[in-house]
Amino acid sequence: MSDRAGVPLHVMAGVLCDAQGKVLLAQRPPGKHLAGYWEFPGGKREPGEDPQHALVRELHEELGIQIDPADGTPLIRVPWCYGERDLLLDAWRFDRWQGTPVSMEGQALQWLVPSKVDVATLAPADRPILQALRLPSTYAITPSDITPDQAERWEQILDAALVRGMRLIQLRLPLWPAAQVRALAARLQKRAVQCEASLLLNGDVDGARTLGVGIGVHLKSSQLGALPDRPLPWTQIVGASCHDASQLSHAAHLGADFVTLSPVASTASHPEAVPVGWQYFQELAEAAALPVYALGGMTPAYVDEARNHGAQGVAGIRAFW
Repeated sequence: MSDRAGVPLHVMAGVLCDAQGKVLLAQRPPGKHLAGYWEFPGGKREPGEDPQHALVRELHEELGIQIDPADGTPLIRVPWCYGERDLLLDAWRFDRWQGTPVSMEGQALQWLVPSKVDVATLAPADRPILQALRLPSTYAITPSDITPDQAERWEQILDAALVRGMRLIQLRLPLWPAAQVRALAARLQKRAVQCEASLLLNGDVDGARTLGVGIGVHLKSSQLGALPDRPLPWTQIVGASCHDASQLSHAAHLGADFVTLSPVASTASHPEAVPVGWQYFQELAEAAALPVYALGGMTPAYVDEARNHGAQGVAGIRAFW
């Protein structure tokens, strides 16, 4: 239910990350809604209470620690509905705090590296928080004019990109036969797994399902509406192309890990497309229940601006290579 007519419950969540890169999770106790699921600690904001004060209070009551709101970084805001219960889950990341987190309310606690968390064990509204924590700030897409005879050169380029830290890459190669794209992904799969990165096949769900861990899929917007469920297990990343609010909503319903929203600005590749601009992008991104990358006219230099407008980061093609 809402805290008052038409207004979702505002729930604050603290994403506590320690020096070893682990994140703290708390288990919902027996007798509570979603008992047994894990979540990021926090709780609801009281009527009239400042959101940051609510987070300070909740983490002190739940974990016995003291945080300074100035040390926090906004991670993601997740609008969610549990039956008749509407909420806005407002997640902030903290890398320092005072005291040692302990269970003050009898809940089980665990510290885990984000990449090792089983997404299925999290409360559904907390899953986008984990994905926002896991996903990088840049998402690189291969140029669409790469020809099959450039395969060896691009395999080297992609391998080098993984080694230097690129963590999310879409293999969008429309001039290639599907089998050749799959073969390229298979050759790079071991490197991707070693680097805790993901290579996403463009629209090829069957190929990603066959190849397994380290290989995901980026759904075309034309595919999105036809899918009733998430097409891959949680161990493989699912992205999707979106252009409006209805597509964003459906992607979240499917359990996609992230989406791209485009075009933010004018692009040479799609000169006919009307840009949404930063203001409307922010409105759509903040209403979306999953991480959103800004796409269209973007370069890595736009990361901060994109994040200031509610994005996970930026996605792009030529400027990212």
